Amino acid sequence: MKTYYVYILSNKMRTVLYIGVTNDIGRRMFEHKTGHGSSFCKKYNLTDLMYYEEYPSNVSAISREKQLKNWHREWKWNLIKKDNQYLNDLSKDWFTREGYENINECKKLDKLDEYYRGN
Repeated sequence: MKTYYVYILSNKMRTVLYIGVTNDIGRRMFEHKTGHGSSFCKKYNLTDLMYYEEYPSNVSAISREKQLKNWHREWKWNLIKKDNQYLNDLSKDWFTREGYENINECKKLDKLDEYYRGN
């Protein structure tokens, strides 16, 4: 059975939020962190995973995404802080060179290395 995710991203200064849906949270975070996510995320440098939820169907995940997008900003931050009190990037340690034989994927990891060294 496939799992779907609703996730919330932010930038380093925690001034902008983005809510999205995916069926592969690891792949999607990799895309966001390497500048291949949405144009909105790229424009505002939204690369830090603040929060995510799992759903058994795309219908329920999309429904939740729409619900969260209609929430007030304060409600979203309260939801995030319930599980991520210190507003850490939940995906910071998800990516390593192991398992990436494709040279293009390794180049993306180099970009991630630069990203984290700069912080």
